[in-house]
Amino acid sequence: MEKFGKTSFKDTYSQYYKKAFYFAKSYVHDDLAAEDIAAESLIALWEKMKESQIDYEIPLLLTILKNKSLDYLKHEAIKMTAYEAISDWKRQELSFRISALEEFIPDDIFSEEITNIFRKALSQLPEQTRKVFIMSRFQDKSNKNIAEELNISVKGVEYHISKALRSLKISLKDYLPLLLFFIEHN
Repeated sequence: MEKFGKTSFKDTYSQYYKKAFYFAKSYVHDDLAAEDIAAESLIALWEKMKESQIDYEIPLLLTILKNKSLDYLKHEAIKMTAYEAISDWKRQELSFRISALEEFIPDDIFSEEITNIFRKALSQLPEQTRKVFIMSRFQDKSNKNIAEELNISVKGVEYHISKALRSLKISLKDYLPLLLFFIEHN
């Protein structure tokens, strides 16, 4: 053990650790954090004692403990502010979803506006893609049946369905939850 004057670090640690721990814990309210603060503070005190003669160790130790506890609490305050901001954002987003769902009127799904948008988006698809999509989603045919009927591979059918869905999702982005309800297929 390294010694400074008459006292070793071990002796200083043993003498002040419990007091330092309880002091830090009374402010930070976290055992692990208080242990770290106490240990770091005692090391800092020992470093100061090695540098120069310290007449009053306790006031210096309390100052170090105070500053390390303050740093910890300020860091916790910053984390809490960040968590609150995230929580506020999640609360707003949840509120938006609730509001959107409350405003949803099932009869509107068959409105002329949506039907026209859907028909226009469907008409802009390449002919083969449109055919595959209609057979899959509106005639409820399996990919295998579509492939046989159109003389293309099952992978080709999957490609055309994916292509149609991407295009329709872009065109109907404002109605996406509704679109997913009607055209997504397992």
